[in-house]
Amino acid sequence: MLGGTFDPVHLGHLRSAVELLEALVLDRVHMVPAAMPPLRGEPRVSAAERLALLSLGIGDTPGLVADPRELERDGPSYSADTLASLRREQGREARLVMALGHDAFLRLADWHEPERLFELAHVVVIDRPDHDATLPAALRELLVGREVEDGEALMAHPAGRLLRLRLPSRMAISATEVRRRLAAGLSVRYLLPEAVEARILSRGLYRHG
Repeated sequence: MLGGTFDPVHLGHLRSAVELLEALVLDRVHMVPAAMPPLRGEPRVSAAERLALLSLGIGDTPGLVADPRELERDGPSYSADTLASLRREQGREARLVMALGHDAFLRLADWHEPERLFELAHVVVIDRPDHDATLPAALRELLVGREVEDGEALMAHPAGRLLRLRLPSRMAISATEVRRRLAAGLSVRYLLPEAVEARILSRGLYRHG
């Protein structure tokens, strides 16, 4: 599971999903747009539109799935609830992985029911080069005894471990910068899949600040 606001989805999101799939030899990556992200501001466009853009961006890419389950649920988009839903579908022995970026990882102890995340799945942090920064005390406590060194050790268990993973590309594309460029009428070519760019421009999305 790779969650996010995907506001809008860009090539960095999609390339990370493909590289995650390959690095951990996963069956598939569910890309799950958040309806109401608890720790972030309100997304700029509707949840349905963000899902449509994500589906367009994925296109026919093998192993990537645009998963609408958080948009079909009322209330805040808690990852623990999403993982519980996936766990019910996949069964107790399936290896479930929740991938997240380094910035989100640093706030993990503040998430809703952080211990429950590890009961339901593994956590994989898509690392940045400066990942050696000191972790907050509450996060260090949450991670005691959980960290493993490689994907093989991770997949030896259905859930409960943490892996820091360096992906090959680490494309430095930010949705904030994409929105800024769209609002200013600047080019976003080669930052987004062409189909996503075309829909955004044809519908005038993100045109205002």
